[in-house]
Amino acid sequence: MSDLLHIKNLSLSYDNETIIVHELNLHIQPGKITALVGANGCGKSTLLRGLSRLLKPVKGNVYLDGHDIHAMKAKDLAKQLGILPQSPTAPEGLTVHELVAQGRYPHQSWFQQWSQEDERIVEDALVTTNLAMFADRPVDTLSGGQRQRAWIAMALALQTDILLLDEPTTYLDLAYQMDVLDLLDDLNAQGRTIVLVLHDLNQAARYADTVVAMRGGQIVAHGAPEEVVTPQNILQVFGLEAEVVPDPVTGTPMCVPIGRRGQRRQNHAAKLDGRMHQLQKIAR
Repeated sequence: MSDLLHIKNLSLSYDNETIIVHELNLHIQPGKITALVGANGCGKSTLLRGLSRLLKPVKGNVYLDGHDIHAMKAKDLAKQLGILPQSPTAPEGLTVHELVAQGRYPHQSWFQQWSQEDERIVEDALVTTNLAMFADRPVDTLSGGQRQRAWIAMALALQTDILLLDEPTTYLDLAYQMDVLDLLDDLNAQGRTIVLVLHDLNQAARYADTVVAMRGGQIVAHGAPEEVVTPQNILQVFGLEAEVVPDPVTGTPMCVPIGRRGQRRQNHAAKLDGRMHQLQKIAR
């Protein structure tokens, strides 16, 4: 199976002077979930913007099925890449159905306006995201998790094989975070390729097939969660000492930060072990 998205020597900047992403090379595997992780300012959201053509490269290329995305027509690209930016907002009063229907825009033309097929696709997207009952509700009256589902439904209405999402769980309560990630997992099971930026390393390890860890605009580690989520990589990427243990639910690696409180407890435990060892020597 060929690579769906291929990044070659990609450098990105917002002002053509300060380079945020430095000559990256990356293959996104089709039909998989890829999570971009790293500390704030590491370049993960910038990389996603480069993947979605929202940011023009200073150097290098992004290829979609072998075609440079910057040489593609905007509508053609929109039919293949579904993009959900961080914390999107809808115009006041816009209903859920109206928002999701915007996902059909790239498929419209002067000769082909709204059709029964478009309506069916929108209704399917609402059902898939469990929002059919809220179709006539204004988006701004929904809960945070429901709003995020509405935006994902709009991306689904595009009928793209690839979804790019920038921190889709930001500002959501834990239950809503899991709800959104479970939905993305279901969409991936249906064959969609998903690339997303996540702040929570444990969520990335649990849901992603591939984790890309970044620091300073470069890739530090790239591979399966078991290969990337290690104490050494966590220290290098986040500057954080941590233990890695199996997730008790999924068995995937789980990061347990040590911190100063944990370090004090470790030191106390080490002292107790030392004293016990001395007592055992005396007892002999």
